[in-house]
Amino acid sequence: MLNTLKGKMATLNSELAYRMRIWQHTAKLPALESSDRLIVETLKREGAYVTTLADLGLPSTPEMLQAANQQLSRMADFHNAHLNKRLPQIYTVTDLPEFYQWGSNNRLLKIIENYLGLPVAFHGVHLRKDFPNEHQFGTLLWHKDSEDRKMVKVIIYLHDVEKQHGPFEYIPLSLTSYPHLNSYRIDHKLRQSGYLGINDEQVEKIIPKSAWQSCIGKAGTVLIADPRTALHHGTIRTEARSALFFVYTTNPPKRPELCTQYWDDTFPKPEILQEIA
Repeated sequence: MLNTLKGKMATLNSELAYRMRIWQHTAKLPALESSDRLIVETLKREGAYVTTLADLGLPSTPEMLQAANQQLSRMADFHNAHLNKRLPQIYTVTDLPEFYQWGSNNRLLKIIENYLGLPVAFHGVHLRKDFPNEHQFGTLLWHKDSEDRKMVKVIIYLHDVEKQHGPFEYIPLSLTSYPHLNSYRIDHKLRQSGYLGINDEQVEKIIPKSAWQSCIGKAGTVLIADPRTALHHGTIRTEARSALFFVYTTNPPKRPELCTQYWDDTFPKPEILQEIA
């Protein structure tokens, strides 16, 4: 009983310190252009913002895309057609300058800092290829990420993504944030699952499918999302999908041990790919 009470007090103190840091940093937030302010406001209201590389207009985009296509072409053939659950291929490309330079662009970091309300930690970049699957498991289940209290993932489609490719799908925060009753029902289901995720049928009993936001788009579509606050998943797909994932949290994040995968040896790195090629 005493240990439980101590744990709750420690959590409360941590949250109070977090709120105080946000309040203290408010005056230090960088100024934004109106178009970038719209991104922040939409993220706060909806949990995601959809744009394109062309509309963002970051200067190192051509070099980043060329490097992405080069690395994608080096991915070893993955013979998984016989498997019931086809796990994604993930490569950590954080160390390649084309990706790190794009992801650490000052304008992009300013947008993310204004959303998080605190200094930003850019953790790294995954190049990811997701394969066809008939059943929901892993990130195909509805879930929320756990690295921080708030975070940002910038997802870039490397080819046209239609329904058959399993686009990113989310539910707007207006339908799932506190004190909306749906938030308690969703969180209860997530707890019951051990935070592994819940399936379409479970979600549809709480939030109608008509409210789900499916993010189909052409190659170069950019999804700027908070996967911690927005309930989301990748949908069942019959064709493969390739995308880049740039990951940001506050500095330091609440759970730094979950962030090491974006730069450590959890997944193969380009040097290994070059040896194979």
